[in-house]
Amino acid sequence: MNGFGKTVTQISRFLNGIAGISLIFLMSLTIIDVILRGFNKPILGAYEMVAFAGAVVIGFSMPQTATLRGHIYVDFLIARFSRKVRNLFNITTRLLVFLLLFLIGWNLFKFGWDLQRSGEVSLTLQMPFYPVAYGIGICCFIQCLAMVCDIIKIQGGTFDE
Repeated sequence: MNGFGKTVTQISRFLNGIAGISLIFLMSLTIIDVILRGFNKPILGAYEMVAFAGAVVIGFSMPQTATLRGHIYVDFLIARFSRKVRNLFNITTRLLVFLLLFLIGWNLFKFGWDLQRSGEVSLTLQMPFYPVAYGIGICCFIQCLAMVCDIIKIQGGTFDE
């Protein structure tokens, strides 16, 4: 794999580590909150923190999942075609995913900017929303780079289906 692909893989792995830490936090917070609710002492703002952590888990794990091609892939239809047609199909789908994720990332940055300007915060803990929007936007752009890596692999003949 070229240097570009290795860099994208390393960044994706790092973001996935953040997602893993966030998942551990989410699960621990939920367990502790449930236990404390039994003693009538719930954690203030637990719902908000779980929502933020859940967004981080989903958004930050996307690039690594794309890099490892861990998404659902239904190929029973295209498996019947020649390698050239399959490659064309795979390149086309990656370009469409690239375009979609670029637009989502761009709009998340615009949304984050609006949230930052307006000073929008969560109700109980007064945590700002914009860092999560920016973070997930960055993850969308990194996943775009993962799609570029796939396209390079397909054209180079090193893409394994």
